[in-house]
Amino acid sequence: MYVKTMKRENKSGTVRYLHLAHDEWGPVKGRAVPKVLFTFGREDDLDRDAVRRLVASLSKLLEPGDALAATAASDLQFTSSVPFGGASVLDQLWRRLRIDQIVGRAGPGGPSGGCRRDVTATERVLFALVANRGGCPSQADGRSSERGEG
Repeated sequence: MYVKTMKRENKSGTVRYLHLAHDEWGPVKGRAVPKVLFTFGREDDLDRDAVRRLVASLSKLLEPGDALAATAASDLQFTSSVPFGGASVLDQLWRRLRIDQIVGRAGPGGPSGGCRRDVTATERVLFALVANRGGCPSQADGRSSERGEG
């Protein structure tokens, strides 16, 4: 869906009308044809409060982050980024999925105990093995990739 603008010439000049539209396949024309779902009326007479209420109502259907991104001001600019790297992203995913805790419970002595130092080291070694394959899977075995890199 999108907002479609139509211009019309009047005695007083050009008037623009705003419509909520959706493209549907037109078998006769053999291409997508816009179908008007709702007419907002003239652009210069637009009820902006009604549009705000509609956007707020539709935003309830989205996750909060997605709703914020969809309604964010367009004057935002990208300024910089910090490279975390693949290992950091994989480590966060590893922890979010609680794999570190699962490995910890399966360590020496089982859930009742054992040497905690060995369990932590084992978990980090397992993570390093997974991260090695996840970071660059085509080069993890020492062979170069199909594109001749490495």
